[in-house]
Amino acid sequence: MADVANLKPFPLPLAAAAAVARGVSRLFLRNQIMVQPEVSLRNNRRADLMGINAKGEIILVEIKCARSDLLGDQKWPEYLEFCDRFFWAVPAGFDIGPLHGETFMPERAGVIIADAYDAEIARPAALVPLAAARRKTETQRLARLAMRRLMGVADPDPILAEIEAE
Repeated sequence: MADVANLKPFPLPLAAAAAVARGVSRLFLRNQIMVQPEVSLRNNRRADLMGINAKGEIILVEIKCARSDLLGDQKWPEYLEFCDRFFWAVPAGFDIGPLHGETFMPERAGVIIADAYDAEIARPAALVPLAAARRKTETQRLARLAMRRLMGVADPDPILAEIEAE
C-alpha cells in the first residue's frame, strides 16, 4: 500500500484535461461518435481524442486547459490532415476569445466547452472531407487501436503492452 504522505495531487491542468475529455466523450456518445483518447497520428502528433461517427467521419479533439498552452500551440494545423472535423475543447470558464482569431481557423475548427459531466458545442466544426484512401487508413488504425486496448483490458499480460508499443 502506498504511503499517502508521498502521493502528489494531479497538476490542475492534467485533472482539468481529464474532466474535459470525459465531458466531451459523453457528449459524443449521445451523438453516436465513439472516441479513443490519446491517439498517435502518423505524423508523430497525438490527438487528445479521436472519434468516428455513424457516417464514418473522423473527428479530432485537442484539449486545452491553460491559455499559455493554447497560445503556444503552433503545430495544431498538422492534425487537420487526419480528420474530417476538428474541435478545440476547453473547460467551462476558459477564455475562448483567442479561438476566434485567424490563427485558430474559426471557419474550420469547432469549439466545445466541457466539464467532467457534459459538454456543449459552442461552435460547430466545418466538414472538410478526407480523401477516401486516407479515411480508410485512419479508420482501420483507429479500429485496431481500440481492439488492442480492449484486448489489454481482457488480458493484461505484459506481452500485449509490448505489441501496442510497436
